[in-house]
Amino acid sequence: MTKLLFRDDSYLRDAPAVVQAITPEGGVVLDQTIFYPTGGGQPGDSGWLGWDGRHLPIATTVKGDGDAVVLVPSEAAALPPVGAHLVQTLDWDRRHKHMRVHTALHLLSVVIPFAVTGGQIAAQYGRLDFNMPDAPENRDEIEAALNEFVGMDARVSEGWMTGAELEANPHLVKTMAVKPPMGAGDVRLIRIGEDDEWIDLQPCGGTHVARTGEIGALRLGKMEKKGRLNRRVYLHLDS
Repeated sequence: MTKLLFRDDSYLRDAPAVVQAITPEGGVVLDQTIFYPTGGGQPGDSGWLGWDGRHLPIATTVKGDGDAVVLVPSEAAALPPVGAHLVQTLDWDRRHKHMRVHTALHLLSVVIPFAVTGGQIAAQYGRLDFNMPDAPENRDEIEAALNEFVGMDARVSEGWMTGAELEANPHLVKTMAVKPPMGAGDVRLIRIGEDDEWIDLQPCGGTHVARTGEIGALRLGKMEKKGRLNRRVYLHLDS
């Protein structure tokens, strides 16, 4: 099991760790990690591992067996031995852009209030697929509403809800393609806004900025038809 340090603090840029295992494919499993593994449309983190004067670039991070998180090297190189103490360092600029885009997509799901059928996050843009028959015609209004939420500098926080509580509040689940564990275990919730006056509240395991003002200016991109009832909407960071 890998302790997920990014769950407690998504702003950690480096942290110590101990190597727990090396996978047959050459991936590195640590006892705790700041690297987010690919999931929920968010790419796995990249960065570096350092130990005993050695330096190993990490291309991406994926989920392994059970609760393990696997760091995938970007090149063939000497791997740290099991039991080695090392320092893990994020490619922070890339991660922070993912956090900005991910939080912006939560806002997009508020401004376009249709069920979400898919999504993807990149360093400069993201997209959501909506279950809606026609593309929205009010592009300028959508973009203005998004930037108004950014300008509010609303707080972004996390909480937890049991699966049974979530099952009793199905309106909180916006995604049709991937469902959180209903009825069993605890589910992490991301809230934008204050407890008694929130803008958005939905299950999510990704990393986000602490306030919407950190997202920066947003620009609405192209809208594509993806099937009879699917519309894909792109959202870009302006800087």
